[in-house]
Amino acid sequence: MAIYGDLWLALLFIVIGAVFDFFDGMTARLLHISSPIGKELDSLADVITFGLAPSAMLFHQLAVLEYPFGSVCRCQIAVFLPFAAFLMTAFSALRLAKFNLDERQTTSFIGLPTPANALFWGSLLLGLDRQMETVNWAPLALIALMLLSCWLLVAELPMFALKFKNWGWKDNEVRYVFVLSCIPLLIIFKGLAFAIIIAWYVLLSVYVNATKKQ
Repeated sequence: MAIYGDLWLALLFIVIGAVFDFFDGMTARLLHISSPIGKELDSLADVITFGLAPSAMLFHQLAVLEYPFGSVCRCQIAVFLPFAAFLMTAFSALRLAKFNLDERQTTSFIGLPTPANALFWGSLLLGLDRQMETVNWAPLALIALMLLSCWLLVAELPMFALKFKNWGWKDNEVRYVFVLSCIPLLIIFKGLAFAIIIAWYVLLSVYVNATKKQ
C-alpha cells in the first residue's frame, strides 16, 4: 500500500501488525506452542511490518516531493535520494538483532522499539502529507529525521516499557502519566497523534533516565 501511495491503508496495516505483535507471544504461551524458531520468525515479521513498511512509506513521500535545488540537480537527486529511506529498514533489523541478544531488556527497552518507530513515521507522513507538499525543504527535513530515528533505534538509551508489575501509582507513575496524557493527544491531533505520542514517549524516557526515576 505504501508503494502505491495509499498511506492511510499502509498505516492501518502497521497498526494491525502492532496489535498482532502485542498478542503473538502471549498466544503462543497460552497454547503451549512457543519455540526458538517462533522467536526468530517474530523478529523477521517485525522487520517487515515495522522496518520495511515505514521505509516504503518514506520512500514514496521522498519520491513525490519537490527538492530545493536546481532543475538538473533536482532531477538527478529525485531518482536516487528516496532510496535512503531503506536505511531505516537496515537499522530496524540491527535493532531487532540486538534486542534478541540483549538480556537487559526484560522490563524496559534500550533504544527506540521498532513498533514505536513505525507508528511515528506512518502517522507523521499521513498527518503532514498536504503540508509537506508546500515546503521545498521537506525532503531534507525528512531525511534528517530519518537519520535521527535510525540512531534512536540502536542508541544505548533506556526507555520505559508499558509493562505493569502491579497497579500501584508509586511503581508505575511514569507509565500512568504517559497513558493518561495520550488520551487528549489522540482526540486533538487525530491522524498526527501517533507521531506526537511517540515523540512524547522518547522525551519522557530521556527525562526519566536523566532524573533516575525509572
